[in-house]
Amino acid sequence: MENLQKKYGFWTATAMVVGIVIGSGVFFKADDVLKASGGSLSTALLAWLIGGSIMVVTAYVFSKIATRIERVNGVVDYFEQAYGRKAGYLVAWFMTFIYYPTLVAVLAWVSANYTGALLGMDNIVWPVSFVYLTGFFLLNYFSPVLAGKWQVTSTVVKLIPLALVAAVGGIAGISSGMTLDNFTNAAQTVAGSGGGLAVATLSTAFAYEGWIIATVINAELKDAKTTLPRALVVGTIAVVCIYMLYYLGISGVLTNDQVLVAGNDAPVEVIALIFSKLSGTILTVFVIISCLGTLNGLIMGSARGMFSIASRDMGPKPDFFKRINPQTNSTTTSALIGYILSCLWLIVWYGNFMGWWGQFMDISELPIAFLYVIYISIYIWVMKTFTDLGAFSRFLCPLLAGCGSLYIIWGAIQKDMFMHFLILSLLILGIGFALMKNKR
Repeated sequence: MENLQKKYGFWTATAMVVGIVIGSGVFFKADDVLKASGGSLSTALLAWLIGGSIMVVTAYVFSKIATRIERVNGVVDYFEQAYGRKAGYLVAWFMTFIYYPTLVAVLAWVSANYTGALLGMDNIVWPVSFVYLTGFFLLNYFSPVLAGKWQVTSTVVKLIPLALVAAVGGIAGISSGMTLDNFTNAAQTVAGSGGGLAVATLSTAFAYEGWIIATVINAELKDAKTTLPRALVVGTIAVVCIYMLYYLGISGVLTNDQVLVAGNDAPVEVIALIFSKLSGTILTVFVIISCLGTLNGLIMGSARGMFSIASRDMGPKPDFFKRINPQTNSTTTSALIGYILSCLWLIVWYGNFMGWWGQFMDISELPIAFLYVIYISIYIWVMKTFTDLGAFSRFLCPLLAGCGSLYIIWGAIQKDMFMHFLILSLLILGIGFALMKNKR
């Protein structure tokens, strides 16, 4: 088996953290967080702050682990080191068959949604979802280096609409008194409580998710034990600051009720109201690029999923799935299975909107909550074994991160079809356990 080359540096790793996290969630979930908060801007902002704090503390804990372990697939390597090869294998199976492809499917759909809105053609959303999903898998299949450059470029581009909304909306809101009014008057269009702070925080979890995928390229990072920890901490702190300013920017132009009505189009309406319809159209293009940057980062992880299993000589046909294309240095057969799984989950997501399941199986949030169960196990391991760390890094941060994880999980339990998704996930893990092979 050939080795993956050290082809990425600090900026690519940081761009993966910022670029995967800042993508669709901040646009796609802004109204959901406000709705779950019962229309209260202060509660919504608190949810954003709690969700961001959980992410930063979690990333800090993982940065301490990343300085010690450098292998093929971040969180899988850490869990394997903590609990053995079979446990690591099952986490890799979860990431490969559930986590990566579900989020890839949702991101392809979100990107297509904004494309359909831009063109005024709602009927093209699902075909375009498939085209985006296929196109970025092909990019990662044939040119992983170019995919890495796109990650950096799209990260820079996607900050433009967020900066515009934050700056323009923030100044306008202070001048007009709209921001203060939104803090004092909750939206009137929310029926009931909306779910409460825990559900609102779970909605932010989708918007904050993705930084962990940066650890999947640690074997391809130059000086990974220094580069990855720096990228995790710097990237996650930057994201929280950007999100809070952006959300305040929206509240400076639209009332809470208008945000709920606008839904995913709120940032576009903000710019269009202040400048012109043309500016709103240009912003939509930036939003699409932003979403596609996140999609590319998720696919970078998904394309390496089966490779991370096969590189351990475990799972079905490891010799087949650990093949690396010598010309492109890409995990070709692993990328193929990632593509097929993402297509299958896209069909599941489509079924939600067609009413196939009776209720809404939210694969944009539930897989994330399941990942936090894995995180808690890793925190326990850190507290037990990292004896050289001080009390702050060894105990306080893992405990805080663990409490945050439990809070996210509590929000997930309250979602529709939680038990259905839990049973489905256990079945998929059961299949993985049955196919587990250990050649070593």
